[in-house]
Amino acid sequence: MIPQDLLGRSLLIILVPMILLQVVALLLFYGSHLDVISRRLAGGVAGEVAMIADFARRDPEDRASLFRDASWRLDLALAFEDGARLTPVARPAWMPLLPLEEDLDHALRERLGRPFDTDWQSDPRSVIIRVQLPDGVLHVEAPRKRLFSTTLYVFVVWLVGSALLLSTVAILFMKNQVRSLKRLAEAAERFGLGRDFGRIRPEGATEVRQAASAFNRMQDRIRRFIAQRTEMLAGISHDLRTPLTRMRLALAILPATPETEADVAGLTADVEEMERMIAAYLAFARDEGAEQSRSGDLARLVREEAAKARRSGAAAEVEGPASLMLPMRADSLRRCLGNLLDNARRHARRIVVSIAAAQQPTGSDGAGRRPHAGPGPTWAEVTVDDDGPGIPEAAREDAFRPFFSGAPGGTGLGLAIARDIARAHGGDLLLEDSPLGGLRVRLRLPV
Repeated sequence: MIPQDLLGRSLLIILVPMILLQVVALLLFYGSHLDVISRRLAGGVAGEVAMIADFARRDPEDRASLFRDASWRLDLALAFEDGARLTPVARPAWMPLLPLEEDLDHALRERLGRPFDTDWQSDPRSVIIRVQLPDGVLHVEAPRKRLFSTTLYVFVVWLVGSALLLSTVAILFMKNQVRSLKRLAEAAERFGLGRDFGRIRPEGATEVRQAASAFNRMQDRIRRFIAQRTEMLAGISHDLRTPLTRMRLALAILPATPETEADVAGLTADVEEMERMIAAYLAFARDEGAEQSRSGDLARLVREEAAKARRSGAAAEVEGPASLMLPMRADSLRRCLGNLLDNARRHARRIVVSIAAAQQPTGSDGAGRRPHAGPGPTWAEVTVDDDGPGIPEAAREDAFRPFFSGAPGGTGLGLAIARDIARAHGGDLLLEDSPLGGLRVRLRLPV
């Protein structure tokens, strides 16, 4: 029953006390002021009717003069039906929410002491009161304005009008306040998805402006951290190439003897492994530091990487739509897919790559984020299945650690860099059992 959004809850906090206040005010007015005024007005009319009925009964000969004086002085229209008998007829209430009819009937019973009835339906401007006299029925037409206070209309109009005005002002004001919070939330979401859009303009209330300014400072700190890390990785990787080159040259000119041949081969393999790691570092640092997110065709990118894997000797098949557009860093994503296909090529004979667009799964997306709202596909998924030995479930999370390699000749950086790239796009990389009997790598990216 309670609204889930901030706008609904804020309006609930503002409008519910105001409506309760209006209801209490109306009840107090209805229960005290209106009741007192209604009883007094009804008592005045009933007293006048009782007096006229008493004079008409006492002096039947002078009724014409009495009726003229009552019409002039009391604003009452009088008539007498000679020899008639009063037959009360049940009529629906004129205004059931107001105590006018009940108060008038109660006052007439107190003051008349004889049979009567009231008619609120026949004349829209008057109330017809009929009183039984010994020789006939006295008809009295009393103007409704003498029994009804116009302050009720003014009060109700004031209550309804002020409530509508305050509600409109509250809705417009809270919408403006919530809009700035929504923009801040959208900016945080886009920044978390790796889509750089620049600083946001602080607006709204002071607290919201402070949050926006803090978010801008956080963006700057994160960008500086990423830039420093990228520069450090690139610098270290570049500087390490020089001693590695000297080591390779030294190993190449060593005299080949049966005693040193095995050691030289091992050292050469170690140097080559270090060079592959450094090349991976440099490529990753270069792509991460310079590339911006742009709209691209994921399906085309996957097919291009699968074609490269086939040229390297892999039996790679691609299934899925011909095109799937989404925001991406194409070079980084190409390196991610290349790492996944290269790992599968080295460990399996058959590779099946599937491309799909699907609704965001319920719960978290694997990276600890809440699912996106709204209809339509929100995720693009690329699954790489192979028929290799796979990775045991207990060791799958370790496979994402840098330098963890379950096979000889590997650097242990492929999956670590691939997951880092996926999470930088706002997605994630998951390892599962493959229907082919080996490993399934699921790359999930937001559309």
